[in-house]
Amino acid sequence: MTTLKADGGGGAGADTASLCAAQVGNGVTTNVIDRGARMGPALLKIVTAIGATPTCTYAIEGSPDGVSWFAIPYSDSATPETISVATFVITTAITAWKYLQANRPWRYLRVTFSANTNVTNTLDVFTA
Repeated sequence: MTTLKADGGGGAGADTASLCAAQVGNGVTTNVIDRGARMGPALLKIVTAIGATPTCTYAIEGSPDGVSWFAIPYSDSATPETISVATFVITTAITAWKYLQANRPWRYLRVTFSANTNVTNTLDVFTA
């Protein structure tokens, strides 16, 4: 697992990093994102490609130290005022957007996949 910076070190504005590209199976994303001292919102982009009878469960997790992980608050782009920390399931080929709430005590970000059957995941995060 690699930790990638998405902390605005390259200048003003948003920063982008890849959590994984074409990842299959269960477990955590290939990469962990380090947003540094930023406390603003972030945007998670999930792109799926599917095979027969697809399903995958997602847990969006944050950590203050890269060791202890917990579910972090997010909302779906279709219902931005409805905040959750629950896992969610995707069963189609889709591009899904999750808003990660600002002013929450996480520095590191990862996503854990479980119950993955025939879903290929590509995830990117945009930090502000």
